[in-house]
Amino acid sequence: MGKQLIDRKEITIRFSEVDSMAIVWHGNYVKYLEEGRESFGKRFGISYLDIYSNNIMAPVVNMDISFKRQVKYGESIIVETEYIDQKAAKLVFNYRIFRKEDNELVATATTTQVFIDMDFEMLLYPPEFALDWKRKMGLPVA
Repeated sequence: MGKQLIDRKEITIRFSEVDSMAIVWHGNYVKYLEEGRESFGKRFGISYLDIYSNNIMAPVVNMDISFKRQVKYGESIIVETEYIDQKAAKLVFNYRIFRKEDNELVATATTTQVFIDMDFEMLLYPPEFALDWKRKMGLPVA
């Protein structure tokens, strides 16, 4: 197994995120994954602004979420975001979301992003800045 790059982000559940059953509405997990990716990007130097400054964008093209337990208003969660190394021109992240109070696993997820240029054309090979980032992180580039 290669080098692991993992970030952990704490989020407190806001009132506006719960449904009529007083649990987090499932659609809000998409936002939590986004917050996890943003935190990961800032920590490891591959944020959306870093990508965009290289005239590249990285839209999400696939997302899979499995819900295990409920989370309620006022509770805190930990979004654990792990980079999954790929040879292709894409970013893949796995997530584990835990309820902070009891460390209970509440959801797992995976997202895939592709690199596109400013004309919205998908890149077939990783852009040079992404390869430079992988080298800096001690990940294989070949």
